[in-house]
Amino acid sequence: MSRPLEGITVLDMSRVLAGPWAGQLLADLGARVIKIEHPERGDDTRGWGPPWLAEDLEAENGDPERVAAYFLCANRGKQSLAVDIASERGQALIRQLAKGADILLENFKVGGLAKYGLDYASLHELNPRLIGCSITGFGQDGPYAHRAGYDFMIQAMGGLMSIGGEPDGMPMKTGVAITDVTTGLYATIGVLAALHERERTGLGRHVDVALLDVQVAALANQSLNALVSGQSPQRHGNAHPNIVPYQAFACADGYLVLTVGNDSQFARLAELFGHPEWATDPTYATNEARVGNRDQLVPLIQAIFRTRTRDDWLAELEARGIPAGPINTISEVFDDPQVRHRGMQRTLKRGDLDVPQVSNPLRFDGEHSTSDVAPPRLGQDSDAILAEMGLSVEDIARLKREGVVR
Repeated sequence: MSRPLEGITVLDMSRVLAGPWAGQLLADLGARVIKIEHPERGDDTRGWGPPWLAEDLEAENGDPERVAAYFLCANRGKQSLAVDIASERGQALIRQLAKGADILLENFKVGGLAKYGLDYASLHELNPRLIGCSITGFGQDGPYAHRAGYDFMIQAMGGLMSIGGEPDGMPMKTGVAITDVTTGLYATIGVLAALHERERTGLGRHVDVALLDVQVAALANQSLNALVSGQSPQRHGNAHPNIVPYQAFACADGYLVLTVGNDSQFARLAELFGHPEWATDPTYATNEARVGNRDQLVPLIQAIFRTRTRDDWLAELEARGIPAGPINTISEVFDDPQVRHRGMQRTLKRGDLDVPQVSNPLRFDGEHSTSDVAPPRLGQDSDAILAEMGLSVEDIARLKREGVVR
């Protein structure tokens, strides 16, 4: 299957999650993504374990090489060029690559690449068609622009933690670095828009994406709840601020999530519970009324759910078209029949190593867009890329001896 971005080359000079997530998505869509890594450390997340995936190939000290699961989640489909950008020879290599690239991804602190002459403005002079995307914690300007930004901190500063957790408990972050992930998605959207515009103008453009901006934008209905009401939303635990009943409930042997999205679904729920009068009672008949009276309705629903097992209730709710689902562990997710049917878990080969992956959710004409190239070893493509750039075997060997590349 041909992929939408075939023929596009990306220099991925990003690390950790937000930038690499964007780079992986572009690779899944068919772009050639060259991941630029430090010759010794590589991407920070190569060492963010356990858990580790051990390889049969042994390192120089005799121990099996290993790579962190964290790194494997965001670097599929890429080539790894390990080069020291602090060296003049390394900088020259990046400039040469930039001349033929379409997209530059980077998440250095503001001004971090300028001291090497590798910032977007400098590279854009060499290649006016180059599209740059800079991912930072706070953006390219403003009073916080100089600060480093990390997902957890941004969830706190951006308001997400204030609406997570139980009402009488500590504010809670999400279990996934969700701001990094959404920032990677926004970055991808930005570079694709710039790529489309370049077809008309012939010129690249710089995309500035900040984690804090993304987190504020991703507050969605909660931000408008605050702006419309003039009051900050409060924590509701597993309940919804605008819809009732729309939360987790305890059953006789576990938990389920009930997501009643309209009044007709609520009427069917009331009938199932043996209280059809709820559907016509002005106290509960509309969502607005249920939100206003949640403190008396929710305990009634909770008491009924406790009388039967989770799976019994889920079967009854499914039969009546009332949206509900189990609270699965992540292991249970990958054993779910629908998830298995959709092929969301897959394995990629890297030599004799089986590398587990989660499929890209995008499908084109019914086919997954997931790259079939496993995340690379550090510097595994350095020789091939440098040879393609015109360097001889002797040139490459000299760069290795000097520590410029690995």
